[in-house]
Amino acid sequence: MNGNRTRFLVNRPIGLIHEAWPAAFYRPRPGMLMGQARPGYGERPAFDDMEEAVFIRYLMPKSFWKLLKWLQIGEEKKLKEAWEIFDRFLYQSISAAREKLISRSKSPVEEEEEFTFLSAFLADQGGQTDYTSENSNKILRDHAFSLVAAGRDTVSACLNWFFWFVATNPSIETKILEEIKEKLQEKGKLRFFSTEELNSLVYLHATLCETLRLYPPVPNNHKTALEADVLPSGHQVPQNTWMLISFYSMGRMHEIWGQDCLEFKPERWMWITKQGGIIHVPSYKFTAFNAGPRSCVGKDMSFIQMKIIAVALISNYRLQLVEGHPVTPKNSIVLHMNYGLKVKVTKRFG
Repeated sequence: MNGNRTRFLVNRPIGLIHEAWPAAFYRPRPGMLMGQARPGYGERPAFDDMEEAVFIRYLMPKSFWKLLKWLQIGEEKKLKEAWEIFDRFLYQSISAAREKLISRSKSPVEEEEEFTFLSAFLADQGGQTDYTSENSNKILRDHAFSLVAAGRDTVSACLNWFFWFVATNPSIETKILEEIKEKLQEKGKLRFFSTEELNSLVYLHATLCETLRLYPPVPNNHKTALEADVLPSGHQVPQNTWMLISFYSMGRMHEIWGQDCLEFKPERWMWITKQGGIIHVPSYKFTAFNAGPRSCVGKDMSFIQMKIIAVALISNYRLQLVEGHPVTPKNSIVLHMNYGLKVKVTKRFG
C-alpha cells in the first residue's frame, strides 16, 4: 500500500469472505465457467441475481411471479439463467473434486491432503455411495448449495455494517482497539491467538451483536402453520397460513429493546460489573440467527470468522467513511449495502 492513505472499496461481499467460499468447491477458472451465458457472467454475479429475484417474489402475489416464470420474463427469466450458471458451477466442482480424490487414491506417492467440503464429503462416504450416479451428484449439489447460501453473504454483509459503525463511531473503534491491545498483542504487535482467546474480546462481541440486531443479514423469514393455532397475542392463525416475520423490524421495536432501540449501544449486551461478560439474550428476542430448533448451526463459526477479520483490520488500519458516499440497504434476500462500503484506510504505526 503506497502512501499513508488510500481509498478502498469494500463491496459486497467483502473480498476475504468472497475469495474463501469457491475454494471449497474447486472452482474451474476464476470468473469463467464453461458454457456461461455471457462473458464475465460467472457464479458470483449469478448468485447475487438469484438472491435479488427471490426477494422480489416476497413483494408480489404468488400467482403473479408464477405467471412471470411461465412466460420467462422479468426477474424470473434472470433467476432461471442465474440458476443454470450456478448449477453448472456446482456440478463442475463436484466432478473436479471426484477426479482429484480418485487420482490421489491411485498415486503411489502420498500427497498432502487438501481439505475442502466436497473432498471431505466424498472421502467420508467413500465405499458407501456410488458417486457416479446422478442421484448422488444431486445430493452433493444440494449440500454444497446449502453451505454457500447459508455462509457466503451473511458473514460479509454483517461485516460491512460492522465496519460502517466502527468508521462512524470513533469511541467504539477506540474501545475495540484497546481491548485487542490488552488481550491479543505483545510488544505492540498482534500475536498468534486461539479461537478460545477470541471469546475474551467482550466489547468486540457486543459490537457485533449490536450490528446484527440493527442489520440482520437475513432481514426476513416466513413460517407456515401446519395446523390452526393461536398466537400469544390472541391472533387466530388458520391452517396453512403463510406468515412473514421481519427480523429487521423486531430489532428496532421499543417493546422488545426499550426506548433506545434505534441507538447503536454495544453496552446493552454487557454486564456492568468488574467481571464483565456478555449478557445472554434468548434467541426469540435476538433473532439474527433464527430461533429454537431452526437456529443457525453455524452461529459460533460466524462469530469466529467475523472476529478474526475485525481484529486483523482494526489492529492494522483505521477506517474512515468517504464523504458523500451513500450507505443504504439493498433490496435483496440478504441485507447488503446498496453501493458497498467506501472508506479511507490509514495504516496504523506503533
